[in-house]
Amino acid sequence: MHIHLFREQLKQKGLKVTPQRVAIYEAVVALHNHPTAENIIEYIKTNHPNISVGTVYKVLDSLVENNLLRKVKNEKDIMRYDAIMSHHHHLYCSETDRIEDFEDPQLDQFITEYFKKKKIKNFKVQDIKLQITGTFK
Repeated sequence: MHIHLFREQLKQKGLKVTPQRVAIYEAVVALHNHPTAENIIEYIKTNHPNISVGTVYKVLDSLVENNLLRKVKNEKDIMRYDAIMSHHHHLYCSETDRIEDFEDPQLDQFITEYFKKKKIKNFKVQDIKLQITGTFK
């Protein structure tokens, strides 16, 4: 999402467009590798040294709560952040801890149809996100 769209979405959600929110969102986008909070803090310190660590965590939580960022947990239970809000899955490399986005409409259709046929009692599927673990070579 471009920064002007991000600013508009903040306004639509009743959130103020603050330099801190914009800088933290820009950091997630610029790092584009599903950064951890620590990665974001390191980036912020370089480009915006006046933004505190506490502010980074509060802003990240706020952006997740308002569906402007997603949390992605890796196999080591480390929380990472994703600025891509469209439906997609993740490929996780267990050797390097790298996460890559993976889109496959055919897979999505297969999974959706599979669960429709299964009709799990007393459960309604709302969303399916896969994290596929392996290694990149």
